[in-house]
Amino acid sequence: MTTFAISTLGCKVNTYESQGYAQALRDYGFNEVSFKETADIYIINTCAVTNTAAAKSRQKIHQAQKQNKKAMIVAVGCYAQSDFKKLKEDPAIHLLIGSDQKELLPKLIQSAWENSQRYHCVHDMRVMSAFEAIPVRSFVHQTRAYLKIQDGCNQFCSYCIIPYTRGSERSLSPDQVIEQAKSLVANGHLEIVLTGIHTGRYGREYHVTLSSLLERLCKEVTGLQRIRISSIEMNEINDELIALMKREPKIARHLHIPIQSADNEILKLMNRPYNIEQFAQRMNEIRTLLPDISISTDVITGFPSESDAHFESGYQCLNELAFSFLHVFPFSKRDGTKAALMKGQLNNQVKKQRSTRLNRLSEALYQAYQRRFINRCVAVLWEEVKGDLMFGHTSEYLGVYAPYEAASLHKLETRRIIAYENDKLLCEAQEVNG
Repeated sequence: MTTFAISTLGCKVNTYESQGYAQALRDYGFNEVSFKETADIYIINTCAVTNTAAAKSRQKIHQAQKQNKKAMIVAVGCYAQSDFKKLKEDPAIHLLIGSDQKELLPKLIQSAWENSQRYHCVHDMRVMSAFEAIPVRSFVHQTRAYLKIQDGCNQFCSYCIIPYTRGSERSLSPDQVIEQAKSLVANGHLEIVLTGIHTGRYGREYHVTLSSLLERLCKEVTGLQRIRISSIEMNEINDELIALMKREPKIARHLHIPIQSADNEILKLMNRPYNIEQFAQRMNEIRTLLPDISISTDVITGFPSESDAHFESGYQCLNELAFSFLHVFPFSKRDGTKAALMKGQLNNQVKKQRSTRLNRLSEALYQAYQRRFINRCVAVLWEEVKGDLMFGHTSEYLGVYAPYEAASLHKLETRRIIAYENDKLLCEAQEVNG
């Protein structure tokens, strides 16, 4: 039987798309193996968000070559789109697919394998307007399911290549979202994570909003117990969405809202569409209606011209905003972006030092947030077994543990958190009734 292996770099959208490729190839009769194993076909779902991500994509291509010199190698996605001219000269790559025609990828692989063909397909993303659904029925190795509802970005932050590699904003139709959600629930997924490049701007071409989509999912998808938004921009969280979250318990009490910098001068250089005062005001409005909500964020540190004063003021602001946790990224240049050409580029040592401090802040913030839930009841979706414990996430995206019970795995239960020990939130053994 012909074997294939997939390596996925980058975001949750790529994870979703890789699952779609794997599902279709299995339907064609191909057998999936680990990327570390010898395979007939290697698929690298690439990322280009930074030069480092592009380098990792190249490394995966070279790894596949070394593992089986006779294998068919497929490069797909953002790096294939951004560096097409370079990659098309690589004789090791048999299929090169950019950011469109991805839905055809399994058929192209099947055809190329049967006929020993080479095929390159990369188009100008500025004229890309169609949303490619790449439907997924289930996620074999995880309890939560991703559902890609949006693609593309119109924001053009100065550090970001994504608008150039994924094209303009476009969405999956509301009816298709509902049908895919029903399929995922029918295959055992109780929680669905809505993903996209700019998820909060969902549905504009259909004259609908993310809020209206969430409302339909809650009402129309029988058996769906939790809906999570993967990431959303601050200026896309409107009053309608907050009010819906307050009255609808199925929507997870967690919002990941990228701030990127907590200094107004740096935000302006980044071309972000808000200032710190606006961000803080919206956070206060959310917490007024949803006091225990988890609000996490992304932070880029070491951006060009970020002085010690910028960093210190930003650090204090992040602490005062009391995020539940931070995802910290040292600034990494991406060729083709405005930020890569800016004056005031910082050295790696400074970036590393600042990243270390922010990661320590994140740990302190997360510990404080977790401790707030001791002796409280939470809704937990049990996802996996770790030793003699089972592990899952609450609506607030808190990772919690309890003694393993086979009947509870992959179910949503109410448990009381009884302790915080060894950096773990521990739940009592029995489900809370009533």
